[in-house]
Amino acid sequence: MRTYDNPVISGFYPDPSVCRVGDDYYLVCSSFEYFPGLPIFHSKDLVHWRQIGNVLDRPGQLPLPVPGSMASRGLYAPTIRHHDGRFWVINTNVSGGGNFIVTAERPEGPWSDPVWIDLPGIDPDLAWEEDGTCWAAFTVPGIHLARIDPVKGEVLEGPFPTWSGSGLKWPEAPHLYRIGDWWYLLIAEGGTERGHAVSIARARSPRGPWEGAPANPVLSHSGTDRPIQSTGHADLVTAPDGSWWMVLLGTRPRGYTPNFQVLGRETFLTPVEWDEDGWPVVAPVPERHPAPAGAWHPFPALPARDDFDAPTLAPHWISPYARPDDSWSLTERAGWLTLTATGPTLDRPGYTFVGHRQQHHDCRAAALLDPGTGRGGLSVRMDEAHHYDLEAADGEVSVIARIGPLRQTVARRPVPPGPLTLAVTVRTTDIVSPSPEFAGIEPTGPDTIAFWLGDPDAPGAEPLAELEGRYLSTEVATGFTGRVIGMYATDGTVAFDWFHYEPAPSA
Repeated sequence: MRTYDNPVISGFYPDPSVCRVGDDYYLVCSSFEYFPGLPIFHSKDLVHWRQIGNVLDRPGQLPLPVPGSMASRGLYAPTIRHHDGRFWVINTNVSGGGNFIVTAERPEGPWSDPVWIDLPGIDPDLAWEEDGTCWAAFTVPGIHLARIDPVKGEVLEGPFPTWSGSGLKWPEAPHLYRIGDWWYLLIAEGGTERGHAVSIARARSPRGPWEGAPANPVLSHSGTDRPIQSTGHADLVTAPDGSWWMVLLGTRPRGYTPNFQVLGRETFLTPVEWDEDGWPVVAPVPERHPAPAGAWHPFPALPARDDFDAPTLAPHWISPYARPDDSWSLTERAGWLTLTATGPTLDRPGYTFVGHRQQHHDCRAAALLDPGTGRGGLSVRMDEAHHYDLEAADGEVSVIARIGPLRQTVARRPVPPGPLTLAVTVRTTDIVSPSPEFAGIEPTGPDTIAFWLGDPDAPGAEPLAELEGRYLSTEVATGFTGRVIGMYATDGTVAFDWFHYEPAPSA
């Protein structure tokens, strides 16, 4: 029997929404302050997913907050649907414009410019009746509904309040479905932290009246010791064989109480059954489970190393706020990614960052860079106020820790001019031998981040520094995102010949 492991999309890919077209599934996630926005994935089996692009990949589609603004703004929870031969994504840009719709004939794009809708709130959803009537559900607070023209963005009726959950805080993330003779309204409540839950109601019409499920919430890991926590913000999909499945977000916290989650909210998959009264019965989210029936379609793994020989950056590369054309180039130095420091940040006059989501608790990243006369290197980033940097400039390499208002250089080493290999390793604390600076201090987790000049596996290699990872966690930094590991320039121009990311051998 085939089985799958959760999460099905690891790393900072929260708020999943899914639709099926024939034998193909398409899924989008939130991206918050990162550009390009709304990663879109394709699958043939609900288990193996390949990113095929980003819904918002042009600056004109995506006004994001300026560098230095509060993190975790930008693009909140999207919904993807397929209707009348087109793909539709409805979303909220909390940094400017509000709710909008974009469409495409093909999921890979190109996607249209946004059509803005005069509706308040966040987490919008789209659903159609058989006669073409289109409904948008959204969070105000509380769940509201409006009848809209999705092509023109006009509100035709409403908005008016509808069912808002079982009484837990922050009812949000509505999805409206017609299933048989009933309309179902699936929502999240309890907050997106450890109290996160999924609840559902039904009515004969989108206008109600709504009846909540007797077993609400139908899914929550709150108060359990399950390794997967914060389960919620779900979407339903049916497979060709008639089975039902739920995609949802969750976290995998580690370390000492209250535990720390560093990868962000990830995408999980769990089966759904229907009881004799027509209510969904949702299994607790498993670490491993029998796979959906039917074809099995793994995609080739992404290469661990990007040599920057392609004419454009792969869709998984992201940058905070924007990626101006004058901040990066793949042609200025053939076979290299050249970064030029542009927009200012909280503590730097210029900054350009291109990063890769951390997707494994135990992993390593490395890059070969030529700092030239610039300043830059590798960074492990939660947000602008929480990051660890391995930086090359002025004939030395340094390790810099930024934790809230504190910024400190914790290690330095002189280096000769020319290209350098820099590396970062992340290992779960309970399998790491503490370095001398941790002597007598009990590790609290969740991991240790080590910074290296050269190959960490070289004989006699010693890290320049080791730093505790909890300061780069959601519980410390706050917000909705996860760690991103990447390359940056903070002064002048820095060139990168390659970037390598892989799970650690023990992961």
